[in-house]
Amino acid sequence: MPEEKYILKDVLFNKQTVSVLVNALANVYPTLEPNDFLTDALKAFPDLELKERMSYLRVLIEKYISEDYINTLQILLRSLNYVEDSHESFVFGAYQDYIMINGCTEEYLNISLDYMGKFTQYFSAEFAIRPFITHYPEATYQALEVWAKSDNVHKRRLVSEGIRPKLPWGKSIDFDYKKASELLEYLYHDSERYVTRSVANHLNDISKIDPDFVLEILKRWASTNKQNESEMQYIINHSLRTSIKKSHRGTLEFLGYPTNPNISINGLSIQKTNLKLGESLIFNFEIIAHEKVSLMIDYNINYPMAREKRSDKVFKIKKISLDQGESLTIEKKHLFKSMTTKKLYSGEYTLNLQINGHSYEKLVFNLTV
Repeated sequence: MPEEKYILKDVLFNKQTVSVLVNALANVYPTLEPNDFLTDALKAFPDLELKERMSYLRVLIEKYISEDYINTLQILLRSLNYVEDSHESFVFGAYQDYIMINGCTEEYLNISLDYMGKFTQYFSAEFAIRPFITHYPEATYQALEVWAKSDNVHKRRLVSEGIRPKLPWGKSIDFDYKKASELLEYLYHDSERYVTRSVANHLNDISKIDPDFVLEILKRWASTNKQNESEMQYIINHSLRTSIKKSHRGTLEFLGYPTNPNISINGLSIQKTNLKLGESLIFNFEIIAHEKVSLMIDYNINYPMAREKRSDKVFKIKKISLDQGESLTIEKKHLFKSMTTKKLYSGEYTLNLQINGHSYEKLVFNLTV
């Protein structure tokens, strides 16, 4: 029997998960028609993607709960008392979606923010809060500042995640990233990785806009000693991953990798320069250190794309320290295979060795797809 394909939207939104939501609502809203609600959801799901399913559950809440906005919020909140597990569940994202669609108004602003905070431990309000940031930036920022000091870990994480400049799946926001980063001052020394990971992701977003600003923040945070050393190092490494890939000079220097290391590269060669899809590019080289040095060894492949365009991707090899006079020989294999995330094209490719962001000799090879 062929292996069943794992599809995230079907794992998160199915009869079992939606039944948790429907049963919780039925306990506090007796006139709800739970079977009809569930049937409507499951009938619509096959044609909907993941976030569309979340929004459709919100549509069904509006259909089956015939109350005004505030009364509906109270019903939704009471229903959570009948959910056994308080961990996040995507189906309860419908509650946040309900607030985002119906409550982003001046009339309901304060109560909407209040209920987003209450619901966020069941599903983060990181998506729902973004229209509030755009339309009511001052009031929303004040709420975020209060949550940043909360005893509730979900509220603290929401502060960082909700105002990220480039939140995946999130609506874009027009908000000063430097002002937003002031909220992270409350959070970088948090004791929960759930929060510090979000802080690091937030800084990584900013690094795509202003890598020097991120470095300034990290240097200052490290000097305060408010966060333990290992967790601070985690935040630094996770915050700078995009800057590292882009070989940002200041970032590499900060991490102890001089951008013009005193080394020699010998014998860079490709074993086979004409490849077919499914074969591996195999290349070799030797590094000789002329002084004690830390090295971040990467390679870049330049790809042909459609319409005569080209793209680059950096791949990691290793990080290592060499003493003066020490050498290292490396052989690396890079498999070219069909991928759903990147279409490969036949043509000329370029291999470029990069060490501490510094480019060395380029070699050309061909791939037939």
